[in-house]
Amino acid sequence: MADAINTEETRELIASNKVEGTAVYDLGGERLGSITNFMVDKRSGKAEYAVMQFGGFLGIGADYYPIPWSMLTYSTDHGGYVVDLDKDTLEDAPRYADNNNEPEYDQTYNSQVYSHYGVTY
Repeated sequence: MADAINTEETRELIASNKVEGTAVYDLGGERLGSITNFMVDKRSGKAEYAVMQFGGFLGIGADYYPIPWSMLTYSTDHGGYVVDLDKDTLEDAPRYADNNNEPEYDQTYNSQVYSHYGVTY
């Protein structure tokens, strides 16, 4: 299970397989979910979203929440990412049920996601 990233890495870049599966925590240290993948802009190469799996039991019934990448901060203390969110904020957040229902990441959807979290798109 890839819940932790090697904190002894000295480079600024990280391989995608080391991000996928990493835990996401709220500011109080409560685990919210884990990163299943992230979305990268094809032209700029910039990571736009981390898609976090949240809810359900053992991954069954969980939903996928695109969270603006800029909201995530890696914490060596937690061995995962920390985000200024709580479960109440996620209840009304844009999400989808499985990878077969992944949204069209177009301008309208991007604006909706970023707006929900109060982040400028």
